Amino acid sequence: MTTPTGHVAALDFGASSGRVIVGEVGRDVLRMRQFARFANRPVSAGGRLHWNVLALWQGAIDGLAAAGREVPDLMSVATDTWGVDYGLLRAGRLLGNPAHYRDERTAAALAAVHARIAPESMYRRAGVEQLPINTIYQLAADGAEGLLDAADGVLMMPDLFSYWLSGRRVAERTIASTTGLLSAASGQWDPELVAAAGVPPALLPEVVAPGTRLGPLLPELADALGLAHSLEVVAVGAHDTASAVVAVPMPAAGAVYVSCGTWGLVGMERAAPTLTEEARLAGFTNESGVDGRFLLMRNAMGLWLLSECVREWESGGERIDLPELLAAASEVTAKQPTLAVDDPLFAAPGDMPARIAAWCEQRGVPAPSGRPETVRCIVESLAVSFASAARDTARVANAPLTQINIVGGGSLNELLCQRLADHAGVPVFAGPVEATALGNVLLQARTMGLIDGSLDELRELVRRTHIPVRYDPS
Repeated sequence: MTTPTGHVAALDFGASSGRVIVGEVGRDVLRMRQFARFANRPVSAGGRLHWNVLALWQGAIDGLAAAGREVPDLMSVATDTWGVDYGLLRAGRLLGNPAHYRDERTAAALAAVHARIAPESMYRRAGVEQLPINTIYQLAADGAEGLLDAADGVLMMPDLFSYWLSGRRVAERTIASTTGLLSAASGQWDPELVAAAGVPPALLPEVVAPGTRLGPLLPELADALGLAHSLEVVAVGAHDTASAVVAVPMPAAGAVYVSCGTWGLVGMERAAPTLTEEARLAGFTNESGVDGRFLLMRNAMGLWLLSECVREWESGGERIDLPELLAAASEVTAKQPTLAVDDPLFAAPGDMPARIAAWCEQRGVPAPSGRPETVRCIVESLAVSFASAARDTARVANAPLTQINIVGGGSLNELLCQRLADHAGVPVFAGPVEATALGNVLLQARTMGLIDGSLDELRELVRRTHIPVRYDPS
């Protein structure tokens, strides 16, 4: 007897690309098919760095139209994106291209917010690491420039796309938890934090849980896409990390996850937030997960250094074969410097090989001598960083560390996975690479009644259909 299945569409936006992926889901089925992939290229204009949000939207609806033509029984659609960034609206219209979190406009905002509320109090309320990129500081910077005066609403990036799909303004809880404005205790906007940011409370929409149905696709959009029937718009774990963790095939206890893309998010899933001073001083953040879970994690540098090196090497027209370069890096035997990968020197776009050389020169250590050496240096440094963060996570959570599960693009990097196992001293399980889209699809499928069960049962479906690769410490 054939197990009945259904199809749902994930709009999955990362910091470097966007994708439209259709998932086929049933009790023993979890398959993915990509219908569109498009670049996410920031744009610098007027001294500010912005997201090209309309290009992302166009790529998404083109992909959704293609999916609808080939998958006529498509049931629903949901969006996930990176965290902290947002759009300002007035009368339903976007007031401008959203600012990029790497824009440096928030420097003065940190001091202004901290003058109104102490960082220690902020952490006890929101549980979020205080980084300049956080929404609370971005909004304070916009308020100081008078931009909030022109707005009647603020929508986080995935909520903006959901609004354009459904016409409903909400703040999905997992993405709202990246703002630094959400109470970790109540899961609602914290009045004291909102006041400290200088944000009029009326700008902030209703907070909804992942798995909420937002309503049907707007009729005019369904017609424009040529869809035979309307789709249900669903709020999933709209922060891409929350969706990725849904699809990590990890046990209920003892595992640290590493969601490795441009960023590396290293953490444990917990039943309650960890709001201790130890956690704050150790640089941990607490974000909302799916089904009332909390993600105790550290934001670390991910594959950004490597991708920026490749971008620089290709800037003259040369094409870099990354698997070949990684194979060459694995053969490097000379000891390479261990970079402090979270050093602010490496945060902005630019000539990353030159910055690595400058970092080494400042510390009186030999810089990598060639491309394979540079790649080996980066991979070793990331492995050391992830292993350290995994041990710190287990310590702060007062939990055992029995294994590490790595998902996302980093799970394809065999050298990184093996060296992570070596440095951490525990097995590393790699995959699935498409964890974010899988998590998006799984929660949609459960919301639409295609499957049921707890998070652990959803992960068991992932484990059966996407068997991870095991790396043991050597």
